[in-house]
Amino acid sequence: MSKPIISADSHISEPPNCYIDFIDPAFKDRAPRVENHERYGDVFIVDGLKQPVPMALSAAAGKAPEELKPGGIKFEDLPKSAWNGAYRVADQDRDGVSAEIIYPTAGMLLCNHPDTDYQVACFNAYNRWLETFIGDAPENRLFGLGQVALRSVDEGIKELEDAKKRGYVGVMMTGNPPEADYDDPMYDALWEAAVDLELPLSFHILTSKADSLKQRGPKINGFLGIMRSCQDIMGTFVFGGVFERHPKLKVVCAEADAGWVPHFVARMDHAYNRHRFWMKAPPLEKMPSEYFLNNIYLTFQDDWTAFKYRDDMNPQRLMWANDFPHSDSTWPWSQQMLAEHTQDLSQKEKDWILHDNVAECYNLPI
Repeated sequence: MSKPIISADSHISEPPNCYIDFIDPAFKDRAPRVENHERYGDVFIVDGLKQPVPMALSAAAGKAPEELKPGGIKFEDLPKSAWNGAYRVADQDRDGVSAEIIYPTAGMLLCNHPDTDYQVACFNAYNRWLETFIGDAPENRLFGLGQVALRSVDEGIKELEDAKKRGYVGVMMTGNPPEADYDDPMYDALWEAAVDLELPLSFHILTSKADSLKQRGPKINGFLGIMRSCQDIMGTFVFGGVFERHPKLKVVCAEADAGWVPHFVARMDHAYNRHRFWMKAPPLEKMPSEYFLNNIYLTFQDDWTAFKYRDDMNPQRLMWANDFPHSDSTWPWSQQMLAEHTQDLSQKEKDWILHDNVAECYNLPI
């Protein structure tokens, strides 16, 4: 590499004090808290959610497949780099990564919380705590995303402004807004604010209500469908004319891989050409694939098909990530994997996917 590698999708494991110490006092008694579960070990108990959030897989990077398990781990067993920015750089260096875009873990599940007021309080607490995590690391090694609950459009704009004031480079949206869907023109003022503030909107896997639906067949079959909700959101923005109305809007499809994109955009164009009249699709000035390939950035880890078929999408919208410290992470083997997967890429293509696209998307000073 001629430039430092940036992970476009990394995470933290929220520590026990993340919500309790930073939440609005009115919600302190209901704040997500860590308890020991006889089956799952230490978990986050979230008021209003039936299932606790186990910590075991939230920081299981580097473990062998046979060592991965959904429980039996205590918080003190997690690597400090998962929740303390002062320890993060050493693990970045071990993986050959120079900077990371930071997403939450428990906060992903909170995106599906049915109580929006509670969700707002939790997101605000996380956004306050994240400042301390980033502040403990050297400058320009960690870049945060603020969580946005979007209780209303006006409040959503204020959440964007708050994220900008805190120094965050983008925001993480919930998969399902509490009111109309994202293609509704009621959100146009929010999208304009995102453009004006230069804040990309990230939609991460496992943050939509559809992700909690019962899967068919063996449990592992569900792993194959975790990108589906992100695909639905991307289609909503494209077919709903959001990018046509807001051509400078940047949307990030996070951790949903990218190898599927060539067929997906071809399918979008086919649907529009053949079925737009009887299916009542809004008229678009350009083909759906053009909007997708221009406005949507995609993060992926060990998706070799994304590298192989880069010319069948837009290589300047692909952003590699190591997903540290989650169980699906390529850490600490990222360099070996990248050496194999990028061997037929030009230097310019490597620079785009491993550095330039992330830096451009988020206006990073590196």
